[in-house]
Amino acid sequence: MAGLFRPHRWQLTLVIALIVASSTLALATPFLIRLVIDEALPRQNVPLLAWAVAGMVAVTAGTAVLGVLQTWLSTTVGQHVMHGLRTAVFTHLQRQSLGFFTRTKGGEVQSRLMNDVGGMQSVVTSTATSAASSATTVIGTAVAMAALSWRLSLLSLVVLPPAIALTRKVARMRRTITTQRQRHLADLHSQVEEGLSLSGVLLGKTLGAGPAQSQRFAATSDDLVGLEVRSQLAGRWRMATMSIIFAGIPAVIYLAAGLPATSGGMTIGTLVAFTALQGNLFRPLMGLLDIGVSLTASMALFSRVFEYLDLPVDIDDPASPVRLDAATVRGEVRFEHVGFRYPDGHRPALDDVDLTVPAGATLALVGETGSGKSTLASLVARLNDPTSGRVTIDGVDVREVRLADLARVVGVVTQETYLLHGTIRENLRHAKPDATDAEMLDAARRAQVHELIAGLPDGYDTVVGARGHRFSGGEKQRLAIARTLLRDPRVLVLDEATSALDNETERAVQVALDEASRGRTTIAIAHRLSTVRDADIIAVLDSGRVVEQGTHEQLLDVGGRYARLAGAAERDAVPAG
Repeated sequence: MAGLFRPHRWQLTLVIALIVASSTLALATPFLIRLVIDEALPRQNVPLLAWAVAGMVAVTAGTAVLGVLQTWLSTTVGQHVMHGLRTAVFTHLQRQSLGFFTRTKGGEVQSRLMNDVGGMQSVVTSTATSAASSATTVIGTAVAMAALSWRLSLLSLVVLPPAIALTRKVARMRRTITTQRQRHLADLHSQVEEGLSLSGVLLGKTLGAGPAQSQRFAATSDDLVGLEVRSQLAGRWRMATMSIIFAGIPAVIYLAAGLPATSGGMTIGTLVAFTALQGNLFRPLMGLLDIGVSLTASMALFSRVFEYLDLPVDIDDPASPVRLDAATVRGEVRFEHVGFRYPDGHRPALDDVDLTVPAGATLALVGETGSGKSTLASLVARLNDPTSGRVTIDGVDVREVRLADLARVVGVVTQETYLLHGTIRENLRHAKPDATDAEMLDAARRAQVHELIAGLPDGYDTVVGARGHRFSGGEKQRLAIARTLLRDPRVLVLDEATSALDNETERAVQVALDEASRGRTTIAIAHRLSTVRDADIIAVLDSGRVVEQGTHEQLLDVGGRYARLAGAAERDAVPAG
């Protein structure tokens, strides 16, 4: 937590100086009151009375000005700290591997980034400075009280140890409840994401699951109500008891001031000044105890946020990256004795895969579901890293290349087309923010989608809608191809890019893919063998191993697994008589 404030240490030093100055200045008022009561009024000293009253007004004005400056500066620092924390969490989560997001609910991620970080805001922006201000006031007031009467000071502070012990107990209760509350908020976020996204609403309507989702949401929300009430009431009776005790201290002070053994010859002015100080002591003291409770409870929020910041990055930039220039790379891809096993996998997903794809050639990966095709292709773009062996581009291990450089060399198009809720222009430029209009139009033409866009009323400024649901599957796929082509990658990975399309749409998209693949090294995964027969190399995978490789004709002549797959595909393509 201290590390968050380290870049702002000079501003914080000034904030602390303002707090000390304001608290010290405020302590002058009780002494001015004693001066008025003991000196100015009994002696009818008008000039002294005027100066004392003017001093009181000046102290009030000075503390007000210092308070405004302190609030402005502390809030500015706090907001910059929050900005840095939000950005750090978001950036760190973006660096996590796909496996992390597969294991984690999307609502959990959003809740920690928004609810937990948002809940920390009051602690960062105001609670810390309030604690410093209260602590300074308490210390200064205690010193001033001791200067007036050390006997009465001891009497006033006798309740402090039990108050601190009670505060610690209440704080632990609040922290436990806060942890439970944030978990329920994360569940609520997940239910909102699952139930109110376009896909979730469609699923709910088609299955008639809307009422059940509403009941589930209501149950989680009801649990949250109980936790919020418990959080606010935790230890409230105990703290109220302490407030009553603190309020009774002035009566004890008046009694002690009237007894010869404890008064010490105290004047009326000193007694009034002391009781004023005592009142000023217990307000910040109670505030300090409440802040202690809030800080301890907020540790639950900090723990959840820092748990994400402490996550190791599985796939990261190398310490000494090798330069891979997108402008000069040829694009030869090699899989050298590659093996891969998922963390929770019972068997290897890939086992001793050895393949070479010459620059500009096309490698088609075929095989049954679960044979390892997508896993093998994912290694080229470093969506995963091999557990044994290596993948190289032009002889350079992809793990030795900066991720940003690799993304400029390797483009990926999958069957899961994701479009942002923005215009077509914004979606295309998401791949290359500085792309010119000419580059964007050229990419759209090569993806066979320019005529479609030009025919829309708003053209490239048409809003695609949530996840692109305003467009058909083939149209979205061609937009995704255009977006990838805008980066002009030398190596292109096509992961079943047409598997979810009907035959006619597939043919239109395949034309776009053929144009996109021209002159590039292409690794294509296809569920229909008709789309891979022209590939330079066809590799047949089975249980993570390459069992056959060659051209379409060579593999048919062998009469092995590929020939059987091709025969089955032809039989399925014959319409029923």
